[in-house]
Amino acid sequence: MGRIFFPQYRKARQGINISKGKSILDYARELGVSIDAECGGRGECGKCVVRIDRGGECLNQKTDAERKFRLSEEERLACQAKIVDASQNITVFIKDFGKYAILSDATQRDIELSPFVYRRGNGVFYHHTEGEEERLDDFREKIYGLAVDIGTTTLVVQLIDLQSGKTVATLARKNPQIPYGNDVISRIEYTMVHKKETRYTTSAERTQRLQTLQKAVIEVINESMKELEAERGEQIRQYVYDIVIVGNSTMRNIFLGIDVSSLGVTPYEPKKKGPVLKKAKELGLQSNPQANVYAAPLIGGHAGADALADIISTEIYKRKKPSMTVDIGTNGEVMIGNCDRILTASCAAGGAYEGATITSGVGAIEGAITNVQISDGKVRYETIGNKPPVGICGSGLIDLLAELLNHGIMSKTAKLPAEFSITDGINFSQQDIYQLITAKAGLRTDQDLLIKYYGTTLEQMDKIYLAGAFGNYINAENAVTIGLLPNAPEKVVKVGNGALEGARQMLLSREKRKDAELILKKIEHVKPNEREKDFAYLVAERMYFVNPSS
Repeated sequence: MGRIFFPQYRKARQGINISKGKSILDYARELGVSIDAECGGRGECGKCVVRIDRGGECLNQKTDAERKFRLSEEERLACQAKIVDASQNITVFIKDFGKYAILSDATQRDIELSPFVYRRGNGVFYHHTEGEEERLDDFREKIYGLAVDIGTTTLVVQLIDLQSGKTVATLARKNPQIPYGNDVISRIEYTMVHKKETRYTTSAERTQRLQTLQKAVIEVINESMKELEAERGEQIRQYVYDIVIVGNSTMRNIFLGIDVSSLGVTPYEPKKKGPVLKKAKELGLQSNPQANVYAAPLIGGHAGADALADIISTEIYKRKKPSMTVDIGTNGEVMIGNCDRILTASCAAGGAYEGATITSGVGAIEGAITNVQISDGKVRYETIGNKPPVGICGSGLIDLLAELLNHGIMSKTAKLPAEFSITDGINFSQQDIYQLITAKAGLRTDQDLLIKYYGTTLEQMDKIYLAGAFGNYINAENAVTIGLLPNAPEKVVKVGNGALEGARQMLLSREKRKDAELILKKIEHVKPNEREKDFAYLVAERMYFVNPSS
């Protein structure tokens, strides 16, 4: 019997036995090998490119899906390359699309230090919300906590000294669930549907697949703690006594091992929305075995604990004047409110702006074109890490749309007369424009409708907070030009990773954690697509490059 090997990955160098009918992507997933499969393995995104170094004759011929992409003779799409001869070994190298530039910075607020874990005498104690104390350990100099933001595309772990309140270190990774799909719907469908057999999974199969996704993210958090130990040359894990987790509804519940299938069917609500407190050892986290894990509550629908953390970090819930917070990621959330009332909505927003479905689109990786200017008929750009250009990421796409519009190369009805060349091999097409205007229109519609539902106006709003990596790097004026944001660039405040900052505050402050649970009572999660009978028309109206009145 043959085996398949992934020499780039230490844990996959020994390989695994192969059998007929399974794809290279199947084995990558089984071995925990990181590989982009944004479309969930349907052969549509072309991101799961691998090079077959040995054993290519054991695979099927290239499929029609593969022929659409510019692959060399040795290259295949991992999702399309299937074993037809299991008698020989196969060696696979995964194409390196570059290192992700993941946003781990956030605007930190000074808050009163009152963590749930503290020293008293020679012991380390946990303060339960009911007022009870739990002794966790003997005091041994250090008391650490983790704030964890589980994004659909990225995962950020922040190590906090609970005695001083200082941030010790921050580590960012790609979400290891990407091989199962680029967005939450793909991952929900992975637990629900057998793509090959076009049938729904059984309860046992759904549990097994859910556990696969859960294990992937637990392992990355464990690996992050080990990496921090190696970098700092000190013991960390045994001193981690408290962990706060935030993420959208799908990511949070997968982390907890809670069935997410209800988020994939109407009315698209999570099975458990309230806060969850568990011991780290129950989840397989390799911190202090007595450590507690607090999974912050969900708002509703796909607006999860990350949206709630954004509200905490921007403190819109404390102010008299209404403000709006927009977190633009693979899933987009819009929140508007003040101390009396808060409205939220969520929609699929960032797939196109994170490179998916765009001809030369890439994520925020080294070599990604991150900003664009057109001057004297020439295209000028910068790339992440000043590396040679490999594609164009979200902030660059916004700039490009604005520049094409401002220079009359693209019409206000989003028509491009011919494919536009940014640089050799990196082009922009009419189909790319359609993907981008569709993505931005849904998010903008939610913003406009929430302002309307709240009974306020753009002029009456105090601030527009932009949270998340995408929001942090975009040019706000260009975002206004293409209609992604309302026409008030002077109100825009970038707060960085607001979800991570909210998690940090809930780690360091009992009051902030209490606030998070209390303000849920004043949050109304609305679904404009269900509330508005003309919703499709409203979205279509915002696809073109004219700012609707707000």
